[in-house]
Amino acid sequence: MAHKISAVLEYGAPEPGETATIMEDKLRFHTDSWDLSVDLKAGFSDIVVIDARSRDAYGAGHIPGAVSFPHGGIGCNASTKGAYQLARLGFRVKELLGGIDWWRRDGHPVTASHEPGSLLVAAE
Repeated sequence: MAHKISAVLEYGAPEPGETATIMEDKLRFHTDSWDLSVDLKAGFSDIVVIDARSRDAYGAGHIPGAVSFPHGGIGCNASTKGAYQLARLGFRVKELLGGIDWWRRDGHPVTASHEPGSLLVAAE
């Protein structure tokens, strides 16, 4: 009888302290659509959403308030390449996990125009 090897445990499992360190780094470098939507609705002025996709993709649908900053020829990993370029220019950057696709999947609004728009709720 052949010995089965777990695909999950084939390379072992990290110690809890190792996991905590890696997860802390992931939280520093990435955000998700829920956290971003909460902060945008709250009006945090120090958070600027940059959309690094083409101007056509931006015009077809983007996160309200996002600024179009297309990076020519970026391709499918626009957020990673855009974050890289902005970081090299000295900006503090977090990448949105799943980009616009996960933003839409999670039910957050999308604006279809070449204007940034806003997620702030109008005062009643």
